[in-house]
Order: sequence, then structure tokens, then C-alpha cells
Amino acid sequence: MADPQETKHLSRGRWVFYGFLAVAGFLLFTEHRAHMLGILPYLFLLACPLMHMFMHRGHGIHDGHAHHHGSSEGDPK
Repeated sequence: MADPQETKHLSRGRWVFYGFLAVAGFLLFTEHRAHMLGILPYLFLLACPLMHMFMHRGHGIHDGHAHHHGSSEGDPK
């Protein structure tokens, strides 16, 4: 079982790491804001075909499989 002193040390180290990530993220954002915001319109344009590809997956596929497996789902009869 872990020693309470060791658990407290691990918790403190985790908070120090989170603080480092927060400071690094802030500095990266402030120094590279023009680059990140300049590429934003292109990311929106890239998102359109990606959303179309992933959100329209499977249109019409289920009807074809239902007939092969003998299922009566979707049959007009």
C-alpha cells in the first residue's frame, strides 16, 4: 500500500505538471495567435468534406444487407 507521504508527493507533482501545461499553452497561444487564427478559415473548409464523409456513412447500405440475410426489414411487401 502506498505511503501517505508518497501519495501527497505524487499529487503535488501532478499539479506542478498541470501548471506547466497551462503556462506553456498560454505562451504558445499568445506567441502564435496570428498563425493559429490565420489557418482557421482553412480548417472550416477542411471540416466540411470530413463531416460529409463521416456523417453520411452508411446511407443505403443497410437495405442491401437486409435482403442478403433474409430479413424482412425495409421490404415494401
